[in-house]
Amino acid sequence: MRCSYFDAELCRSCTWMGQPYGEQVARKEEHCRHLLGERPDLVWSSPVTSAESGFRNKAKMVVTGSVEAPALGIVDVDGVGVDLRDCGLYPDGLRAAFPVLAQFVTTAAIQPYDIGRRAGELKHLLVTQSPEGELMVRFVLRSQEAVTRIRKHLPGLLAVLPALRVVSVNLQPEHKAVLEGDREIVLTAQDTLTMRLNGIDMHLRPQSFFQTNTEVAAALYRQARDWVDELAPSSVWDLYCGVGGFALHCADGSRDVTGIETSAEAVTSAETSRREADLTRLDFQVGDATAFAVGADREPDLVIVNPPRRGIGAELAGWLERSTVDRVVYSSCNATSLARDLSAMPSLRPARARLLDMFPQSTHYEVVTLLERAA
Repeated sequence: MRCSYFDAELCRSCTWMGQPYGEQVARKEEHCRHLLGERPDLVWSSPVTSAESGFRNKAKMVVTGSVEAPALGIVDVDGVGVDLRDCGLYPDGLRAAFPVLAQFVTTAAIQPYDIGRRAGELKHLLVTQSPEGELMVRFVLRSQEAVTRIRKHLPGLLAVLPALRVVSVNLQPEHKAVLEGDREIVLTAQDTLTMRLNGIDMHLRPQSFFQTNTEVAAALYRQARDWVDELAPSSVWDLYCGVGGFALHCADGSRDVTGIETSAEAVTSAETSRREADLTRLDFQVGDATAFAVGADREPDLVIVNPPRRGIGAELAGWLERSTVDRVVYSSCNATSLARDLSAMPSLRPARARLLDMFPQSTHYEVVTLLERAA
């Protein structure tokens, strides 16, 4: 993939831009294998590759410029806005929405936030596209000053952007490098975006996390589901469950599945999906994964963990090491923290692994491993 922004040195976010894609994947797998160490009993499946471009389902656009000429993109090291509406990482549906949204900023007279002057209102536009091409748009504002005008002109935006389903305002009043705030104001009757993967409808609320590469995320869920189905556990915990991707894929009615997540928004989304699918042996709860595991009065046959980049940490790794859990499916976006966690639970050894290239043109990747307790 070639990128005019990268070549002109306007954006260097994609650090591996221009490298042959096959070499990118090979380097990532080599890096991951090195971190996990030479294990003769570890079976690696072929990597899951991605489209080189148009794979991102979410755009996080910094808004700069003026009401009359807003720029959607990033801020460079000098604090100057760089418009990235034609970034090749985004699919056609997102790129087609950017000029419409920029015009809406002008129509609704929403002043872009000026970082240097600490003035203005609109900090970010967060736009997500579902597999069916439907959209969710979030306006991250410093205050409620522009909310009335957004409401007033919203019917016009919905008319010119017919794929738009969910619109909200997020309030982030603080002057610091934080993407969004705690308070969300939903402006449309529909408050969730349906993400249909592998025939399963997952509901994404505005503040819920979802993997940014839809096709590779679908492959990740299929891999975990295949391992779980093969092992046929009677009970499963999905820790750090988010909107319920792993739990929903593993809840086939033959086993009890419990999902744990700190985000109440994500659990609300997961519960909506569970209810619609009528999965009576699936349960979602708001809570800390480690506290839930340590405080539970029973242990499952299998645990799925999908932690943030920091990993599961010493306490949860120690609990898993001491527990009777025989198998763990560990999905990691940071193989360094995965390797550290593995060293804290030596009885649970990687038996299978697969790299998934969730983030082409960069050094980042996902890896999923199946851990089995040594006899």
